[in-house]
Amino acid sequence: MTTATDVLTEPAAAAGAAHEQATGHRSAPAGAAPARDLRLVALRRFAFAITFLNVLGHFYLGFEQSWAQPLAALAAAYGMELLLEWVDAVAHRRAPRFAASPSALFHFLLPGHITALACAMLLYPNERIAPVVFAVVVAMGAKTLFRAPQRRGGRRHFFNPSNTGIAVTLLCFHWVGIAPPYMFTENLFGWADWLLPAIIVGSGSFLNLKLTRKMPLIAAWLGGFALQATVRSMVYGTPLEAALLPMTGVAFLLFTFYMVTDPATTPAEPARQVVFGLSVAAAYGLLMANHIVFGLFFALFAVCTVRGAMLYTAAWARSRAAARPPLPAPVPASVSGAAARVAAE
Repeated sequence: MTTATDVLTEPAAAAGAAHEQATGHRSAPAGAAPARDLRLVALRRFAFAITFLNVLGHFYLGFEQSWAQPLAALAAAYGMELLLEWVDAVAHRRAPRFAASPSALFHFLLPGHITALACAMLLYPNERIAPVVFAVVVAMGAKTLFRAPQRRGGRRHFFNPSNTGIAVTLLCFHWVGIAPPYMFTENLFGWADWLLPAIIVGSGSFLNLKLTRKMPLIAAWLGGFALQATVRSMVYGTPLEAALLPMTGVAFLLFTFYMVTDPATTPAEPARQVVFGLSVAAAYGLLMANHIVFGLFFALFAVCTVRGAMLYTAAWARSRAAARPPLPAPVPASVSGAAARVAAE
């Protein structure tokens, strides 16, 4: 794995184009001096981390899913990414972004790789493979179809792909559930029970502090989660310990450091990150108050939907303002008085 001090070389410039298409973030301009692309570094680190966790989970930790499910998810993700990019390239008469170089292909497939392993790891459809493939196809399709116009030009997807695939699958198949939380630490004992969460928190904090810069969002989400638990305890009598208990689980840590902070589908400005994190926490509290399960995934899906609608509305307002004819220039008083005298004569 590379470090945060890596820079983009010329062979990686094409990978930057693939990364821009895949994540919605702009890369360095063509011909510019090599510059750090921290999000590209974060993408590689995240892909490595989730791959390592899946391999470790299936071999040792106690993951309940079969090996066939992540492998089928990866095949579906790679196929969808390549197919959708090829269709778009043909429609716009350009070369596919993944065809520029092996490095471009590698980086182009990383977002789909992450999405596939996340869906396969967090969903539990018993021995069935089709629901996991369905989740991956929905995730890839949502990233391609729902792209809001940006103020600086271009479009960016606003649905978190992995979360969208999971949420839609849970809505469409009532017999599909979330992977049991115990499977992440089923075969860990003693100090090892603390080691895995410490690694997740440490690596996630480094990734979001140094690379994606999403710590304001994480702080707002954690603070908002504790606040909604306190409110539910005061208003509905929910035991505070029970309302706060999800924060102690490995699944919650993965959601906090690796899903809700998705760089492509969350705001960049710290103040807006805080609003986003608090909104997800508030949506979760409302879902819990109404006894709706899988609140983490549905809350994030709801907030992404509202944010997407706001992005579309802002783009429509900008287009209306640009199409409005300019106001006529004011006529100086001396000129208007002279014109009136000429007309009177």
